[in-house]
Amino acid sequence: MELLKGKKIVLGVSGSISAYKAAFLVRLLVKAEAEVKVVMTAAAKDFISPLTLSTLSKNPVLSDFTKGDQGEWNNHVDLGIWADLVLIAPASANTIAKCAHGICDNLLVATYLSAKCPVVFAPAMDLDMYKHGSTLKNLEILKSNGNKIIEAESGELASGLVGQGRLAEPENIIEFIETLFGIDEALKNKRVLITAGPTQEAIDPVRFISNHSSGKMGYAIAKAFRNAGARVNLVSGPVNLKAPINIDLTHVKSAKEMFEATKSLFGGADIIIYVAAVADYAAKNVSDIKIKKKEGDLSIPLERTPDIAGTLGKLKKSHQIAVGFALETNDALENATQKLDKKNFDFIVLNSLQDKGAGFRYDTNKIKVVHKGGLLKEFELKSKDDVALDILNEVKEVLKNRPI
Repeated sequence: MELLKGKKIVLGVSGSISAYKAAFLVRLLVKAEAEVKVVMTAAAKDFISPLTLSTLSKNPVLSDFTKGDQGEWNNHVDLGIWADLVLIAPASANTIAKCAHGICDNLLVATYLSAKCPVVFAPAMDLDMYKHGSTLKNLEILKSNGNKIIEAESGELASGLVGQGRLAEPENIIEFIETLFGIDEALKNKRVLITAGPTQEAIDPVRFISNHSSGKMGYAIAKAFRNAGARVNLVSGPVNLKAPINIDLTHVKSAKEMFEATKSLFGGADIIIYVAAVADYAAKNVSDIKIKKKEGDLSIPLERTPDIAGTLGKLKKSHQIAVGFALETNDALENATQKLDKKNFDFIVLNSLQDKGAGFRYDTNKIKVVHKGGLLKEFELKSKDDVALDILNEVKEVLKNRPI
């Protein structure tokens, strides 16, 4: 949310049953410390009160070209110049058509035509309207004019039909627009490969060996690099996290599957960050049927899983940057330094289960970063989103000395 702090955003609300979501969207924007001005079409007022949106945005809601009995002008040109972003959500078929063809008969379209900043449309309509040839052509016109489109989501619609046409959820819209404000020239279009989450090594059809990794750290790092303008491939073990937008996500279960997926993407990556907590051992023989409880103890022979970072570290090219993670319970710095050298990392991120609030499942983490050559940096306990930014900045430091 830091990316939206201080940003000036015009939120355009058009006539759609999903206009009620504009209230949630405004709250999220204000919570992110953005300044929000709402412009509504006349039809939008049938679905949500301007009073609601003005209260939440802490600014008057604009709808007409003039205000008050004296005919004072609502200056759409000033609005277009003021804004860092114009977000039209929901964007009805009617508003999309008018913006695509420049039919300037309301304040929202006039503001759109005056905008000097990026413009994002989040369509919302019934599924047949959304897939109609005229709507698709209008969306293509908007794209060709440099606008961004947040695809409608699928689900139950107001008509009772089920399909694509729902306004994207406010949280997804926020995540999308964050990507427009965080571009870093040092990382723009860099290809970043990240592994995240645990692996699951099957014992039988219902049991597996795994660990407590939630995937939160890896997903936070993936979003940080995406927001900086990088092209991110995320190879993820089983997690209960929402798939991040604008990131190429590959789902895997076992260490072997993660190795194969990571290896296939490795050659095209500029930066590789191994965050996943990969199981070191897997059952040597996986039972095809559920293993039944019997008298006495059960012994399950285990075998080593592929060493993903170690194997790929031997293939690492001079232009590639590799970052490892080490979660330790004892002799932390010594163990991490050994991994740094053995696996050909440029630096390794160390966290310890001895530090309160760090490690698996938490929303926070406390890290040390050990670089080749012995440079050690220590960081305070922070949110994993902030830790991700610290790691991004460490990668940028390496880039300064080794441009890709």
